[in-house]
Amino acid sequence: MRQASLTRKTGETDITLALNLDGVGDSRLQLGVGFLEHMLTLFAKHGRFDLDILCNGDTQVDDHHSVEDIGITLGAAFRQALGDRRGIYRYADMVLPMDEALIQCAVDISGRSMLCCDLDIPAEKIGTFDTELVEEFLIAFVRKAGITLHVRQLAGNNSHHIVEGVFKALARVLRKAVAIDPDCADEIPSTKGVL
Repeated sequence: MRQASLTRKTGETDITLALNLDGVGDSRLQLGVGFLEHMLTLFAKHGRFDLDILCNGDTQVDDHHSVEDIGITLGAAFRQALGDRRGIYRYADMVLPMDEALIQCAVDISGRSMLCCDLDIPAEKIGTFDTELVEEFLIAFVRKAGITLHVRQLAGNNSHHIVEGVFKALARVLRKAVAIDPDCADEIPSTKGVL
């Protein structure tokens, strides 16, 4: 089983996280940030990742530190759970519709961190959640996971739908990219021999 359990404690957050890449989509989340809980519940379900996260953060300041540090910890867990990345498909892409929103997402589990993000989220907040934190989460996740991620909004004017489309698309492409390719299950998917 490809799993990881991590803790991360700073002066701003205290996070405990468990991830199973080969799960069924179960999640137990207590983040202190309601909208991110909703998005990561969708992420776990659509990726079929089992995900448990407990975060105690300084949300009395705002949600920034919790959102960023959850992204950091989740990215580190993905990197750890993938190990040497032997046998994975590595690449995946899709275009995902979420009502009027249309999100294009592509990933390369390359060992190199790169985020290309082109979103035009019309609202500054969804409930109490600052929408600029979507990109902060993705940056933190990508850096620690060691993946290349392209996310592009092709259509959409409802902020909730746009962001939900992003998290669902990310889950779906990661699910495909981390899956084991039965034709080369014992191979590293790179001519370099390492990822």
